[in-house]
Amino acid sequence: MVTETLQPNRLANGEAENSLHKESFHNPLQDSKRRRRNSGTDGTVTTYNENCTEGYVVGLPGPDATNEKKARVQREMTVQDMYNQESFDDDDEDDSDWEPIQKHVEIMKWFCTNCTMVNLDDVVRCDICGEHKESGILSHGFFASPSSQDGLTDVGLEVKDRYKDSHPGISQSGSCTAIGFDERMLLHSEVEMKSHPHPERPDRLRAIAASLATAGIFPGRCYPITAREITREELEMIHSSEQIEAVELTSRIHASYFTPDTYANEHSARAARLAAGLCADLAATIFSGRAKNGFALVRPPGHHAGVRQSMGFCLHNNAAVAALAAQAAGAKKVLIVDWDVHHGNGTQEIFEQNKSVLYISLHRHEGGRFYPGTGAANEVGTEGAEGYCVNVPWSRGGVGDNDYVFAFQNVVLPIASEFAPDFTIISAGFDAARGDPLGCCDVTPAGYAQMTHMLNAFSGGKLLVILEGGYNLRSISSSATSVIKVLLGENPGCELDHCVPSKAGLQTVLEVLKIQTNFWHSLESNYTKLQSQWEIYICENKRKQIKKVRRADALIWWKWGKKRLLYHILKRHHRLKSKEC
Repeated sequence: MVTETLQPNRLANGEAENSLHKESFHNPLQDSKRRRRNSGTDGTVTTYNENCTEGYVVGLPGPDATNEKKARVQREMTVQDMYNQESFDDDDEDDSDWEPIQKHVEIMKWFCTNCTMVNLDDVVRCDICGEHKESGILSHGFFASPSSQDGLTDVGLEVKDRYKDSHPGISQSGSCTAIGFDERMLLHSEVEMKSHPHPERPDRLRAIAASLATAGIFPGRCYPITAREITREELEMIHSSEQIEAVELTSRIHASYFTPDTYANEHSARAARLAAGLCADLAATIFSGRAKNGFALVRPPGHHAGVRQSMGFCLHNNAAVAALAAQAAGAKKVLIVDWDVHHGNGTQEIFEQNKSVLYISLHRHEGGRFYPGTGAANEVGTEGAEGYCVNVPWSRGGVGDNDYVFAFQNVVLPIASEFAPDFTIISAGFDAARGDPLGCCDVTPAGYAQMTHMLNAFSGGKLLVILEGGYNLRSISSSATSVIKVLLGENPGCELDHCVPSKAGLQTVLEVLKIQTNFWHSLESNYTKLQSQWEIYICENKRKQIKKVRRADALIWWKWGKKRLLYHILKRHHRLKSKEC
């Protein structure tokens, strides 16, 4: 619970109250990841103290700094004069030393566990996501009721009853799904909350783990692998010595920041080593056949961490570590598909000159205005590895299942099939999920399940899913659970085979195909087919627009001309036609 003290004279005319409500609906998380091309590029760690007392009630109007009295009117004022006068004095006394009574008004507020948005204390459900103030999402995951205190949904009750007496034994065989998790990663957290809880918080793992436990998946149907810390020698294969030392330095500092949004405490370096170590061992375990596939339930995330810098909430690049571990175990070609809503600039930087690792990313880009600003369609790799970086940069927010599955069918799957990987990694950020406060997209758990199912067809099913972003607890836990169910062999549910993309989605896919056909011949037929469809769509759209403009021009012209009667007759005729249609 957070309180704020305000002066009553700042609540004049209700302006402060209006400001408060406006601020409550503002989404401060939209600015959490900001584009920082020069921040932390030398691998240094910045430590500083910030004033953490500022609240959400900002910019409240105050009284005038001066109380000067207006000049006396020298002539007799008529009633009209008084009416027109905006203000006048009703007495002759000097009130320049008047001050309002200083009373303290406490404003109580709370932050939503699910989405971290701020709410006033007089409401019990979040104004943004609808989650109950005392929701049990950290105890039961997405099976918790969003509208009641620590209750379960009907589905949650059914699932809990089904698995409460069921504790199947799990053998560590090649037919099982492995999970990488260690509670010590929960110790990585921001030491002092600023004006708002940090979106990359330990509760992300707690919510997913609670969902898996409630569903009887883990513990239950999956087996855990033993955690270990990655070695410096393994890290040096992807990061510079300066970057590794900068992360290690944080273990001797109570609170530090690589960039203004990428924090560390004294436990962060170990959490990052554990996360990377789990990913490396999962990759080796799966490729060697000791597990069918796996899910790395890890944090801090990694795909923004590049050769020389930690940024975007990421310290070490977990997917890159896993790719090299798979190659060390015998894999010759590794596919990394990154569906986090932000471009994995770190992963691309590490492998952009490497033809043995194919990196495909689907992300919001918006002409470079969306964090981190990289990942344009023309970023294809360098130094002889052109074509081994494939970027699908969405031009807007709100992208949903249809656009993602359409891009998979026409870009991701054909290229992956031609590449023929020995091992597949998914950088699974769930911040493109419906309800996420940073991503603002619309992918559902069914959409994530379908994409996982598609990728499971490659590499003989040797697939490792690594958690990246995702900041709405209900969205991230339901999506992760759906993905793990597919790894366990369950059907993804709804079929999304015949997806109709949005206009913006089709344009993005065509842009990518135009560039990538220079490197992947399997795309040529798709590009020709979609280009024809696009041209037909454009022609039909133009024809409709021309008809509409001609009809509108004629009617408007007649409306004010001599053909007013004809205008009204035609208008009635069009109205009747539209009703018939």
